[in-house]
Order: sequence, then C-alpha cells, then structure tokens
Amino acid sequence: MDAALARLLTSPDGVALVDALPPYSPTEAERVGRELRDGGIAPELVAAVLTQSRMRADARAKLGDFAAGMLFTQDGLEQATRLQVAALHAQRFRAAGIDRVGDLTCGIGADAMAAAALGLDVTAVEVDEATALIADHNLRHWDAARVVNADAMTVAAALDVEGLFADPARRNARGRRHDPRDYSPVLDGVLALRERVPALGVKVGPAIPHDAIPADAEAEWVSVDGAVVEAGLWFGPLAESPGHAALVIDSDGAHRLAGSTERAPLGELTDYLYEPDGAVIRSGIVAQLAARLDATVVDPTIAYLAAARPVATPFAHGYRVLEALPFKVKALAAALRARHVGTVDIKKRGVDVTPEQLRPQLKLHGDSRATVIVTRVGGRRMALIVEPL
Repeated sequence: MDAALARLLTSPDGVALVDALPPYSPTEAERVGRELRDGGIAPELVAAVLTQSRMRADARAKLGDFAAGMLFTQDGLEQATRLQVAALHAQRFRAAGIDRVGDLTCGIGADAMAAAALGLDVTAVEVDEATALIADHNLRHWDAARVVNADAMTVAAALDVEGLFADPARRNARGRRHDPRDYSPVLDGVLALRERVPALGVKVGPAIPHDAIPADAEAEWVSVDGAVVEAGLWFGPLAESPGHAALVIDSDGAHRLAGSTERAPLGELTDYLYEPDGAVIRSGIVAQLAARLDATVVDPTIAYLAAARPVATPFAHGYRVLEALPFKVKALAAALRARHVGTVDIKKRGVDVTPEQLRPQLKLHGDSRATVIVTRVGGRRMALIVEPL
C-alpha cells in the first residue's frame, strides 16, 4: 500500500466506505465490488476497501472486537501481536511503574493500542508512511498516544520515555527470516538501546537461536491455544528474572513455567506419555516440566516425557499408552485392525514419515478411532497406540 492510498483510506470518506460494507464473504466480494464501481467509486479504492473488509474478518482471531474499527496493511496484520498477548506486554510496563513508553516499530499499532488502553503515554514510531497513517487511525481513540513517521533507530535517543518496546520486522522479499541479523532493524542494534533505556522489551521470532539471547534477558516463549506465536526478550525492570520461561495461554488463562535449560533425565517408556507445549520445547525448559510430572524423556533427541501416573498440567498434552510396538507399517496396521480402528489420528516426531503418507498405507476399516504416535524411544523407531487423557 502506498501513502496516497493510505491517506484515502484513512480519510472520513474512506473510513465510512469501509465501515458501510457488509460482513466480508468471499462469495459476495465480487458482487459488492461491482456495485461499488457502478456507484462511481474508483476501481483502486474499491479494491482497497474490499481488502480492508477481508483483513478485518481475518484480524478477529488476533484482535477480537477491536478489529471491527481498525485498518490494516497485510504485512502489519501478519506481524501484529494478538490482543491478549499485547495486553500482557503492556502490563509488564505498568507493573514496573513505567508511564511513558516508546513503541519503536509499531506497525499497525496493536501493542501501542494495548499500552494506551492501560493508561500509558505511548509514542509509536513507524518508518513506513502508509503504515504510520494506518497506525494513527487505529490509535485515534487515545489522546495519550501519538504516531511518529520516522526511522526508529534514528529517533530513539530523542524520545522522552521511560521504557522501550520493539517488534522488528522478520519478513522480507525472501520470506520469513529467523536469523536476528536479518531483522529490520537488526536485533543487535535494538538490544544496544538498553544501555540508555534499561527497561526494554523486544518481540522476536520463536525460532530465535538461544545463543542470540543476551545473558541478562528474560526470554519468554508464548503459545496461544497450542500454537507458539512469539518470544519476548525483557530487560531491566521489565524482567522478572533472567533466564528462560514458557507462557501458555489457553481457555483457562495464562500459565507460566520458568527454569534452566539443562537436559531432562532419560528413562523408559511407561503407561503415560506427555507431549510438552511448543513454548516449553522452544524455551528449552523441558527438564523443569519433567520435574513437575516426575517424568523422564523417552529418547535424548525427543521431547516426549514418560510418567508413571497421570498428572493434570497446562504445559503438556497427556496420553495413556495402550500398546507400543516397533514401527513397521504392517504390524501397526494389524494392531489397529485388532482394535477395530477405522479412523486414526497420527502424530510424529523424530521419524521420517508423514501422516499423509502413512494413513492410506494402513488400509483401515472399523468403527473405532485411535491416536498413533510415531517417534523414537531409546533410539528405536516406535509406534505408540495411545488414548488422549
């Protein structure tokens, strides 16, 4: 999106046009577009408002009811922080007694909105003019929030703030970038800002290498409903304590586990198997979860945990092991047929097989359903027929 189109979209007439559209429907979009063009609306604007309508519908999963009044860029929506996670970011600043926050790479303004909603004074910086116009529209309800169209690393030193937050871009023309040196701005440059403003928070990709994380950081990986969505690096008064942590958010709330990244002890397969949440795995604190469950890993290269008894935990999915056998397609198919299984859910880890390839090879017919985990146990390829707890 160029700045001219962004100015048109954020004008009173442009906003009114987007707001007047019916709920987005892919099957109705062509008809709605034709009616708008027949009514004298320029084709470029018609395409833009229909795109906004689609993105509003897509954004509800991340931003809830706020999405209905927002405008977006595609890249900005893809990188925007989920509302519930952005609220937790903002709460860190408020809990640290910080009133004035600089959001150095604000994008469409999701994190800045969450901070402003908690009563913080927010200066949101965005280098792209079109995106800055979109962010300014999204922050229009908060008098204590303002958008500056500038390069964040150029103006950071001049901001009158007590804390800084940054969400560097992690996507370019080649796609998503995992190397912090490919971030924009580069991660090392952002981290250097803590020398001037110790209260620094940085949202990074969950695939960030552990050796790229400074020793004084609290690194927290976040999952929402089972999907790992981000990692955050927190410094100074924003950090509870240096080290690694996993934050698991589900329908019951937010659950936090922290600890060292030492290896979990190795043991034998037992009657109960646990698959740690992705945030636990990414953070490297599987051993902390193992201690909670009184469990051991079943293979030194796999994060599955075996325990002698069932334990309720938000940090892992648990299974009762019904049968374990060496992974051979014919043997597995026979074991499933003996259980009258016609539908199978297949999970795999550490084994070169895909559920899409394996499922038709089993040739199952039956009225029961089962879960199969294909993985490594003690260095051997095994198929585990399990029952979710």
